[in-house]
Amino acid sequence: MAQMSALGIPQVAIVHGISVAGGAYVPAMADENIIVREQGRIFLAGPPLVKAATGEIVDEETLGGGQMHSSESGVTDHLARDDEHAIAIARGIIGDLGALGAKEGFPSATPQAPLYPASELHGIVGTDLRQSFDMKDVIARIVDGSRFREFKKEYGPTIVTGFAHIHGYEVGIVANNGILFSPSALKATHFIQLCSQRQIPLLFLVNVTGYMVGSKAEQGGIAKDGAKMVRAVACADVPKLTVIVGGSFGAGKSQCNYGMAGRAYSPRFLWMWPNAKISVMGGAQLSQVMQTVSKDPSQHASLKSEIENQSTAFYSTARLWDDGIIKPTDTRDVVGLGLALAARKRGDSGRRDSISTTWDGNGKGFGVFRM
Repeated sequence: MAQMSALGIPQVAIVHGISVAGGAYVPAMADENIIVREQGRIFLAGPPLVKAATGEIVDEETLGGGQMHSSESGVTDHLARDDEHAIAIARGIIGDLGALGAKEGFPSATPQAPLYPASELHGIVGTDLRQSFDMKDVIARIVDGSRFREFKKEYGPTIVTGFAHIHGYEVGIVANNGILFSPSALKATHFIQLCSQRQIPLLFLVNVTGYMVGSKAEQGGIAKDGAKMVRAVACADVPKLTVIVGGSFGAGKSQCNYGMAGRAYSPRFLWMWPNAKISVMGGAQLSQVMQTVSKDPSQHASLKSEIENQSTAFYSTARLWDDGIIKPTDTRDVVGLGLALAARKRGDSGRRDSISTTWDGNGKGFGVFRM
């Protein structure tokens, strides 16, 4: 399985029943896997052996059931209701393996209008960036037929990942739904690698204050898990498009202006909505930090005002830090045009015969992920 993955051969696993001991590695090494709720089991040792080895008494569902692996461990990517649902999910996965048979430079599917009008975006995303909203509501008003096959829905819910089409072009979407924790970063890293292997362009929809901070987050390895996501974004060998729909903040140079494909990571295009803001940190947060480290309180108010002014979309676009401010209602058409241009470029350069998630034979790959 490892050799096939290195050769770019897709592998999908469905866990209908028990997958134990060495068999547990089969779904764990697949590109995408599915487990049936309250029926599938994945564990290195079952309850009897666990009791004999450690004295712990645990039932099969708690030890290796679908709900646990889908929401806590992240071992599984899709949680199915039953066997039939699992097979339906597998069909969807096969449909998103990349348009290998499509003509280069052309859409791989027939474009379809979203089920929901783009005008509703004004009511979903406001000018107050402190007001939360569900990025899936934005996605539903951008993608073809409002169809979005979500990846790892139950795991790392503060980031949304999944496959869709925009004007017929297949795209992998990475969108923020809150602060990025370690599970969110790991989930995004896995998804970005899948898209890179399948040669599917990536669309980043940004509204994030940064990676989680604090002692618990640091002890949990947020720095190295965030670094995995940053590395995946930097090395993904596919077109990247970024739309900042809300805030893009990050308290450090390896934070979300980078992890969500900011300008430093050379997306093909980067657009901002009029309400969007981008900076290392928000003005209020910077003011609080300065109150702690500075003994001159007179500077705090002016510095906060200056940062607020310099974080606006108008300040950014006036300095060519992005590719322009777009109306929210135009997002679908603008992104579709960007995908069409990216597909034409790929058509000129051709596709690699062998695609690898780690090394493509020409010296370029993802390098070493710190585990």
